Amino acid sequence: MKNTICNFSEIAPLKKVLMHRPGDEFLNLTPESLSRLLFDDIPYLKIAQQEHDAFANALRAEGVEVIYLEDLMAEALDNSSASVRKEFLQRFINEAGVTSPKVAKHCYNFLNSYKNNREMIKKCITGIDISELKRLNGISGFYATRDTGRMIIDPIPNLIFQRDPMATIGYGATLHKMWAPTRTRESIFAEYIFQYHPFYEDTKLYYQRTEPYSLEGGDIQVLSPEVIAIGISQRTEPDAIAEFAKNLFKDKKNTFKYILAIDIPDERSFMHLDTVMTQVDTNKFAVQDAIMDISTIYEITKGRGDELEIVENRQSLQKVLEKYLHLSRVELIKCGDGRRIDAEREQWSDGVNLLCIRPGVVIAYDRNFVTNETLRRHGVKVIEIPSSEISRGRGGSHCMAMALVREEDTK
Repeated sequence: MKNTICNFSEIAPLKKVLMHRPGDEFLNLTPESLSRLLFDDIPYLKIAQQEHDAFANALRAEGVEVIYLEDLMAEALDNSSASVRKEFLQRFINEAGVTSPKVAKHCYNFLNSYKNNREMIKKCITGIDISELKRLNGISGFYATRDTGRMIIDPIPNLIFQRDPMATIGYGATLHKMWAPTRTRESIFAEYIFQYHPFYEDTKLYYQRTEPYSLEGGDIQVLSPEVIAIGISQRTEPDAIAEFAKNLFKDKKNTFKYILAIDIPDERSFMHLDTVMTQVDTNKFAVQDAIMDISTIYEITKGRGDELEIVENRQSLQKVLEKYLHLSRVELIKCGDGRRIDAEREQWSDGVNLLCIRPGVVIAYDRNFVTNETLRRHGVKVIEIPSSEISRGRGGSHCMAMALVREEDTK
């Protein structure tokens, strides 16, 4: 079975998603490491797992197949030679910032001692504490000293947000160079899946994680078979968008004609486009009020040869969406019903970061009750999931699930 990616819309009936259930990487978060690891708080793992399971079960109840990153990665390695596993471990350790050859060797031996590939991948995600190497290898703290304290290899807690390291575009995908050094390793898993997994090894890639410019999936939204919206944000650079556009338009099988690059504030609260805007129905978008004031949107189309045509469009977001989606009217549904305090509070817990599972049906955090009721008044069905702990990572349902397969016909 080949080419098992199909994504031409943010709202078409969802059939398959890729997720990562939070694991022991959350237990390796400490107050000292929060800033470096881009977390604002330490979630209680037991409850976070229960809430993530509730999310996955809500998807399954709607007929969506849920697959997990560690399973795909393990299957990719199971399908490969021992040399591929060795290469992966060496690259992973290097990208984790282990510079001492002695420590790198001990890390390799430790991870390689896991005979089951799935368990080995889980340990890569969890991170390695210096005490583990001391206990198993007798390594001296002298060789392991580094500015991150006890962790020889940091955990990867942001892997819960599978939307960011990759994105699916039509029948293809993009692999991302992550903005923050601590997130660099996240896309290495997808790289090996697209190289070695029997279902995904033939996938067309429109961006590579080795590019010099950062690009993250939370900024990419596939609005129709013709239109892709991308946020120019804190974490996605204009040069990355241009490189992606060139690669996309070179593909003669590609159906996309327009890329709308939306310039959003370079701030943590506007981390990605999907933190301030997601599509919830054919003609409805959930938005943070502030994005409605954005006046700079760039239309990118194929020019002559390898060149791009880039035209600045200063119409309102609403008018731009109506034009490119061929709609007579687009409704912009405001976070917190447009009330400042409610909007700021609920945007902080991803009130408009919503996963649409079919037109007019979304999954949302229960804590964002004002926004959820506003969506319902506008005719959107909201399936609520518990969110006291899982929301502490600053990402919603749209962030946590990467659509692999949606139906092609949204009507």
